[in-house]
Amino acid sequence: MDESPSLLSTLGARIRGARTSRGWSQRELCARSGVSLRFLGQLEGGQANVSVARLAELAEALGLSLVALLAGLGPHSDPADRLAAHVVGLGEPGGRALLAKVLPPVPDKIALVGLRGAGKSTVGARAAQQLGCPLVVLDDVVREHASLSLADLFELHGVGGYHRLCRERLGEVVVAAGPAILEIGGSVVADRSCWALLRRHTTVVWLKATASAYLERVAAQGDTRPVQGHPDAVRRLQAILAEREPLYRRADQVIDTVALGLDASVRAVVEIGRSRRAVSR
Repeated sequence: MDESPSLLSTLGARIRGARTSRGWSQRELCARSGVSLRFLGQLEGGQANVSVARLAELAEALGLSLVALLAGLGPHSDPADRLAAHVVGLGEPGGRALLAKVLPPVPDKIALVGLRGAGKSTVGARAAQQLGCPLVVLDDVVREHASLSLADLFELHGVGGYHRLCRERLGEVVVAAGPAILEIGGSVVADRSCWALLRRHTTVVWLKATASAYLERVAAQGDTRPVQGHPDAVRRLQAILAEREPLYRRADQVIDTVALGLDASVRAVVEIGRSRRAVSR
């Protein structure tokens, strides 16, 4: 990049404009970004040769991207730079309106997938509370619609019938207005139609754990499915996990609930939800 006085002056003016529009003093921006007051004064005056790392710290503190600070400063022949400069020139409302026309909407629902015992109910409930949105348990929706317990539903209709009911109800849930966290049954990802609905309309998060952790958690809940009647429950769960892991790995995000623990896993889901909201605003 040509570090001419014009470029540095323009960059400095943009940082100064972003700072003053927020009502911040130079000292406040320094406190938020970690740069020195002397350096910021030089930068805003068009006299500092700023590094990319230092510029990124300032951009993050201002809630801007590097693109927003540098758009239009590259060669006019660069289409990416011209497009970025055009979007920045439209202002925030105009830029968001343009994005809505050319980009698909960001999903405002998070779908938690994983084997029984992954922590979907606990993590989902706490994350939903912090995000101020509902937790929708797909199995509960299916059970209420069928007026059957899950055990009776599987006995009468089998896995195929269960997946069919999941497809029908999931199609309604994912297009319902407003953000939500969805708790998805462990085997639902094996159904292609259900998976396509999840990928199209939600951010899919795989809550991952070890077979022993799964077994310990479901035993604590008094639920022995799907290992009931198997003498080596851990080996049975390992086999199920090995079968489904390639499906789960197609998720948009993976959270290892054993490595992170409950609190950090909840924070990770909450951060995903907040980042999706920030992008869709």
